Amino acid sequence: MRIVTHPEVGKVQKPDQLAAALLPHLEPLPPPESAEEFGAFFDRFADANVVLLGEATHGTSEFYRARAAITRRLIEKHGFTVVAVEADWPDAARIDGYVRHHAKRPRRGDSFVRFPTWMWRNVELLAFADWLRGYNEGKSSERQASFHGLDVYSLSESIHAVISYLDRVDPQASERARYRYGCLSPWQEDPAKYGQAVVHGGLDPCEANVAEQLKEMLANRLDWIDQDGESWFDAAQNARIVRAAERYYRIMYQGSNESWNLRDRHMFDTLQAIVAQRGFGTKAVVWAHNSHVGNAAATAMGWRGQFNIGELARIAYGDGAVLVGFGTDTGTVAAASDWGADMEIKSVRAARADSYEHVFRRTGVARSLTEWRSPDRSQLREMLREPRLERAIGVIYRPETELYSHYFEAVLSEQFDCWIWFEQTHAVTPLGHERPHGAPETYPFGL
Repeated sequence: MRIVTHPEVGKVQKPDQLAAALLPHLEPLPPPESAEEFGAFFDRFADANVVLLGEATHGTSEFYRARAAITRRLIEKHGFTVVAVEADWPDAARIDGYVRHHAKRPRRGDSFVRFPTWMWRNVELLAFADWLRGYNEGKSSERQASFHGLDVYSLSESIHAVISYLDRVDPQASERARYRYGCLSPWQEDPAKYGQAVVHGGLDPCEANVAEQLKEMLANRLDWIDQDGESWFDAAQNARIVRAAERYYRIMYQGSNESWNLRDRHMFDTLQAIVAQRGFGTKAVVWAHNSHVGNAAATAMGWRGQFNIGELARIAYGDGAVLVGFGTDTGTVAAASDWGADMEIKSVRAARADSYEHVFRRTGVARSLTEWRSPDRSQLREMLREPRLERAIGVIYRPETELYSHYFEAVLSEQFDCWIWFEQTHAVTPLGHERPHGAPETYPFGL
């Protein structure tokens, strides 16, 4: 990751000075295991249209458990009915069927088997899914909370879902879909090679075929919605994913900004489609990495031309979007050393002295909420307007190159509306092949 510096970097308070100034504004939090008590701190966001909950890593137990506690509160007490996560649509649909007591949807294989398996196939998410299943039991479909994936990577499963749906409702349309998607058949197991073949090998792109298939799905929506509106929506969304994935795997060879922006635009558009499908007044919770839910315009990402879900939500919803960041100092994290490698439990280095994380460590408060969304907190917003480094650990963690691989410049008070801090954190417990001996492989994750 190339560090892009804000024009005013260097004009910053010393960490101890800022930590002392922040201390009166910090609200100590109970452990997230005390879900009701922890969640009650977030009643202040009950009026939001969408609450976006981040994470500073893709493999930290406390972040999952905190998001679960907050989401439970928003669902139980404040009428939120959508949970949308940084996961593939067909995989999340398996969980959605489980939590809403629906029949399993057709699949080619097991769910959450694409690297990184531990990101969603873990004990922490299973516990939340079990709670959500219990909450939904006996409720009408309008009052049930649904669970959806936002991501763009499920080319093969999404093709299978579209064809399986059309096999049921219109066999002739299914044959047309098979023909159109046949262009992508050789690449379904490794779609990155499709992009390489188009960009560097002269292969004709399949763009027109996948666009034509989506066009037909939308043109027939009135007929097919009458048969089963929710099944049509699922199939249409999978057709949208095929179109977006086809383009994504082509432009990923043309530049990081283009592929990042396409992916986050797709995730935001998917969120909008879910909210529209659930009906007027629907309120949603999003789970994704800090780099997706914070306002990119206030970070090095935005300064080099990238946008994200958080920025698009801020534009669309204004103050109706609440952006929640998470941070940690030390502990352990589930991550790999390279893309596609096995998960490891890695030790997280202490945060750099020029980072926001170091400032929050110097406050001495082990768990805290710092919120500056309220109109009367302008002084706090000013304190956190000085640009500093912020750490981002994804599915890969390389401590040996941490500065260049995992830090970027940000203006915290413009990036988020509040910050949840855990001084020490621990790795998630996976349910995949990395799972501890004796851990169950259970539905909705197992066949």
